[in-house]
Amino acid sequence: MGRRTLMLRRYLLGPGTADEFLAWWLPRIPPLRERAGFTIEWAYLDREAETFTWAISHPGDEAAFRAAEEVYTADPERAAAIAVAPPLREASVGFPERIL
Repeated sequence: MGRRTLMLRRYLLGPGTADEFLAWWLPRIPPLRERAGFTIEWAYLDREAETFTWAISHPGDEAAFRAAEEVYTADPERAAAIAVAPPLREASVGFPERIL
């Protein structure tokens, strides 16, 4: 298997919006990401902490990931999906370093 780059995304959801967020995210974002060549490695919701954390990967190095991310971000369907997204209190996005 070739090299893949992983991005970790963590969202602090609005109070009491977990169900609304999932109802928005599940039918929209995974298909858009997969169509753009990304793999969703996992996604977890922590209702008590009101956080949603997920990891996506893309073949190649970070530069290849960023290039695919630019194409994904420019997709009009992605823009339409984001326009109706529930508001987040905070978002954290980064490229973690694998330790184990």
